[in-house]
Amino acid sequence: DLYSRNHPMLGAMAEWMSSSAAGVSHYPTTTGGRTILFWPRFPRSAKTLEYASATQGTAKGDYSIAWRFEDLPSDKEYTSGVATIRVRFVVPPGGEGVYRPPFAIVRNKVTLAHAEVVPDMIGARNAARDECTRRRNNREGFPYSWEYDRSKEKWYKLESSKRIGTPCESFLFHKSIDQTQWGPEDDISEAFSVREDKKVGPGLYEVLIREWPLQEEVKGSGRIGNIPEYYNSKNMGSYCSDTSTAEWDIDDATH
Repeated sequence: DLYSRNHPMLGAMAEWMSSSAAGVSHYPTTTGGRTILFWPRFPRSAKTLEYASATQGTAKGDYSIAWRFEDLPSDKEYTSGVATIRVRFVVPPGGEGVYRPPFAIVRNKVTLAHAEVVPDMIGARNAARDECTRRRNNREGFPYSWEYDRSKEKWYKLESSKRIGTPCESFLFHKSIDQTQWGPEDDISEAFSVREDKKVGPGLYEVLIREWPLQEEVKGSGRIGNIPEYYNSKNMGSYCSDTSTAEWDIDDATH
């Protein structure tokens, strides 16, 4: 079955979208999904992706994350200047979470806030689903798709008369959640600068990354192996305890 999600050419892509683009997956050393890792990999440019969200179900309940760019420049290119990234994530009752900073070294102010009272998440989820259903029924999708030109080694927009997909934001950004009373903001800028994991307990959280620098995306021939930034990085981050040896250790696990 070509469309089986067990085939790696489809299953791996689907897994990447939730664990990397959105940023929720099982913590490397956890068993039974007891601890979930929140680790979104933000793009260099909001032109590539402006927002993402995903939910990971476990025996403890659903872990959800959503992030989006805000205060973007007016030029619509989004390859220069700065923006704000707002991240929200939920840890269910009895659950454990770990928030991990992005690969980029962030030197600006980063704050973490915890909701004083968790809002009606079920109501927000239902309302967001109904709004998304309405948009789908009205075919409020994209009038284009992204295609790769191998001769020019460049991605381009292919205009289409069809409405492809429907952009729907996560329930974590539903207007009812915006009324949440947040506790004091915890400055975690230092932890971000050294890529230190932050353990969190049950509840709703919001991370604000201010003045995120927008840059052009790395250009390659369409294959990750041909993009130097993916294999020449000298800063392996907090998840690799010893970069001088190739011997594997459980503490080095990233996935």
